[in-house]
Amino acid sequence: MSIDAVDLGAGAKSVAFVYVSDRERALGFYRDTLGFAVHSSDNYGDYLSIPGSLLRLTVIPDMKPHPHPVVGFEVSDVVSVVKAFRERGVVMDTFEGMDQDDLGIWHAPDGRSKLAFFKDADGNALMLTQA
Repeated sequence: MSIDAVDLGAGAKSVAFVYVSDRERALGFYRDTLGFAVHSSDNYGDYLSIPGSLLRLTVIPDMKPHPHPVVGFEVSDVVSVVKAFRERGVVMDTFEGMDQDDLGIWHAPDGRSKLAFFKDADGNALMLTQA
């Protein structure tokens, strides 16, 4: 049995949620370092405009970051984005045995896909992907 998709309406956008412990520090990273514009804010957090959707930063004071990526961003040129992020102070994560290049980018054996990993100011794992 298949379920038909529900029409959410022409203005519907997906929203990714990232939990943070310090609102100003998180905004400094996502807005100022990564360059995402604030879409709207309320007493509990902020919505940021990211290409094609929204990113919700919700404040939870005792939040503990998850070790695996909570949000990924598909980009057309991961090398350019990694270089731009590094110029803004973002450190790419490297993992033993993953055979990443000098920029911290992993290249799939098929030569097409590329991945890079980094953390936000709260230690949440984030990912860049180029398919």
